[in-house]
Amino acid sequence: MENLIFARHETFHPRYGWLKKGFDKASTDKAIFLKDDASVVFGVGKNMVKAIRYWCHAYKVLNTFPQKRNESEKFAPLVFGERLLSDTGWDPYLEDLASLWLLHWKLLQAPCYATTWHFVFNKFYKNVFTVEELVNSLKEYIYSNHPSLKVSDSSIVKDVNCLLRMYVEQTNSKILKEDSIDSPFTELNLIKNYGDSKHFTLNVGSKPGLVPEIIVATCLEYASIVEGKAKTFSIQRLLYEDGSPGLTFKLTENVLIESIEEVARSFPDISFSGTAGLIQFSYAQEPILLAEQILNLYYKNRRN
Repeated sequence: MENLIFARHETFHPRYGWLKKGFDKASTDKAIFLKDDASVVFGVGKNMVKAIRYWCHAYKVLNTFPQKRNESEKFAPLVFGERLLSDTGWDPYLEDLASLWLLHWKLLQAPCYATTWHFVFNKFYKNVFTVEELVNSLKEYIYSNHPSLKVSDSSIVKDVNCLLRMYVEQTNSKILKEDSIDSPFTELNLIKNYGDSKHFTLNVGSKPGLVPEIIVATCLEYASIVEGKAKTFSIQRLLYEDGSPGLTFKLTENVLIESIEEVARSFPDISFSGTAGLIQFSYAQEPILLAEQILNLYYKNRRN
């Protein structure tokens, strides 16, 4: 896990409209986040401006300029941001739930700028947990793997609380809060309460809006990152390897295989192969280009 980063979100999870607004403003003014009137431009407080800047970077829709000495930080749109959020992009207002899954993938995709998020989805295997248990597991992981890294307990707690507010839907009217209903990512149903409001569980299997095209495109992206231009990739690695779609989305083998089979009906370059009883995901084209084709066709069909 690279780029060990904690609590850059100023305790604010991403709200509806933040990524689009941040992308649009930085597209026309690359220094907007550091301007004195940024709060007025975005219509939020200074800490929320910092949070918008952080999340736009963490979700890889904006990237910082290469810095020169004494030069202020500036942001520029990334290719993914252009494809998804530009006015002519795939889904600029994130009206399709599949787009939130794509953003979830980008958040955890290497390099990941949200360490606690990476830990929860890739390293944390407790079926049912409390806030305290998650905090303690994360502290133990940091101490065991990065003993020289000094991270305050308060930063870890802020991250854990932010993550849970971001993903867990609150249905109890007595504890319903504005910041919990203003997170689009609760719709993913990735983390749920278990039994009561103090216990949580990660939801493994099929989920709303997680369409086969998103699953297969991210598998191809992952294969491209890990194996370059190779033409096959192990199903088991796609399910269980650190940073894989299987862990990012909490997939079962059946969901993954059924998704590949469905997309293969429209893309004959995708198939399965097997050697010595090992199921392989096969693709005849360069994987990153094939992933783009799948997403382009998915969003084109959604618009028609």
